[in-house]
Amino acid sequence: MKIWDLATRLYHWLQAAVFIGLIITGTTESGPHMQLGLILFTLVTWRILWGFCGSETNRFKQFLCSPRVILTYLHGRSSQKPGHNPAGGWMVCALLFSLLLQCISGLALAGLLDQLPLAEWWLTDNIFSLLESTHFFLADVLPMLVFMHVMAVICYKLKQKPLVLAMITGCQSHDSGFKPAYFVSSSRAFLVLVAAGLVTIAIVALSMV
Repeated sequence: MKIWDLATRLYHWLQAAVFIGLIITGTTESGPHMQLGLILFTLVTWRILWGFCGSETNRFKQFLCSPRVILTYLHGRSSQKPGHNPAGGWMVCALLFSLLLQCISGLALAGLLDQLPLAEWWLTDNIFSLLESTHFFLADVLPMLVFMHVMAVICYKLKQKPLVLAMITGCQSHDSGFKPAYFVSSSRAFLVLVAAGLVTIAIVALSMV
């Protein structure tokens, strides 16, 4: 049964590769750290937009649940559905929010937000200092979140639920009677990616004015 579209799988593995590159360049303080950050910002923006207009299993409304539903799931009393489980859905949001915040703080440190509209009003010295502290704080927190994510994937693998294979093929071997999910076209995914890329280009272009 198909549960992930091509856009989601490409995003997942591209983000993983870029994130590793950012850790390496951030640790060694050499290499294309800023350029990789811009790529990550584009990817995260793409994924957030895709959470509103993408395929069914990618939409936030499909996998974001109340704390009560999460507790019910953790106690093994909730019904399964294709895509992210209730706990995994919130982990996805935590990672996305952290990555977005890390990208924004990185843009500020690189001086790419200085020429945005009204920046002289909202990008004060205190805000800049806060963004700087946030960037270095998340540099330590994000690897821990990723580690938790990887450990969860390993646990599911031990339970005979190959999540990595599903993110490669897009299909889940055990459908458990799931109703087929609704998928939108790859053309829409490409247009959303273009829109995300234009946001990044606009920020860079304004910084050069």
